[in-house]
Amino acid sequence: MPNRQIIQPKFGSVANEKSMNRARSVVRISNGLFFLALGCLMIHTYAAASLPVDPRRLEAHVRMLSETLAPRDAGHPENLDRVAAHIHGAFEQAGGRVADQPYRVGATTYRNVVADFGPASKERIVVGAHYDTAGPYPGADDNASGVAGLIELAGLLAGSDPPLTVELVAYTLEEPPYFRSEQMGSAVHAKSLKAAGVKLRAMLSLEMIGYFTDAPDSQSFPAPGLSLLYPTTGNFIAVVGKLGQGSLVGQIRRAMAEATELPVHSIAAPRFLTGVDFSDHVSYWEAGYPAAMITDTAFYRNPNYHTRTDTAETLDYRRMAQVVAGVFAAVRELSR
Repeated sequence: MPNRQIIQPKFGSVANEKSMNRARSVVRISNGLFFLALGCLMIHTYAAASLPVDPRRLEAHVRMLSETLAPRDAGHPENLDRVAAHIHGAFEQAGGRVADQPYRVGATTYRNVVADFGPASKERIVVGAHYDTAGPYPGADDNASGVAGLIELAGLLAGSDPPLTVELVAYTLEEPPYFRSEQMGSAVHAKSLKAAGVKLRAMLSLEMIGYFTDAPDSQSFPAPGLSLLYPTTGNFIAVVGKLGQGSLVGQIRRAMAEATELPVHSIAAPRFLTGVDFSDHVSYWEAGYPAAMITDTAFYRNPNYHTRTDTAETLDYRRMAQVVAGVFAAVRELSR
């Protein structure tokens, strides 16, 4: 290090007094900035700690579905009945008007579970999540996470007095071999709304909302150019819609982003883009209703997709709670 000549003002000189005054000002400003930063940190911590959804409850729901009530695939209809009964009870406990929607596939009866909140109205909002799995796997993210979010959303709605009917639906048979068929639970529900002449303001599908990572390059995409427009770190939640429904997708994204510190990104894309229609919202598109998917992007991020390693330990319940809080905010915005 080169030598530097340090010139110090003489003690008691005018220059020294000016220097000391400047130093005192810097200290006062620094102290002010420190306490301002500390205050912001305290506000941020309080806001995070006062989330309307308890991450521990979300984890308890996911563990119940992915461990105690597993397997939840179409080959175990007796377990699907147990899951439906569990969700029915949770919706009732939250204060919803609950009913099963049974239907037959061959000789077997399957059922959706439907809970209404708010006044009975011709127009409504639907939020749904499927409770079955693809094969005899735990299905923690796919899709116990969505169902857990749905159960916690029921509690939030019960205390919010929405101005129109908000209908929560837990679907069965979303996964193969029934995906994109008339036997999907969401297809049965969407057709029943259409037959009854129900006006649907929006449908939101909760499809895998619990897997987040801060690892670099942990996010992949269905098209290479999307990596230039969206983060390559899988630490965000996505709102996905089809072309022509950009206004709905944007409204959901903005409401969610304002309600949480979790990054929220959205896309309205052609249906041929792989993954855009990979959930229950597709059934509502087919019925002519506006719908969007809220997702952690599934196999574009989560390496445990449709495997035995999709377990409760792999999920981030803190960020998942923020997703549910964001969905609640979006429902409130859409219901105005």
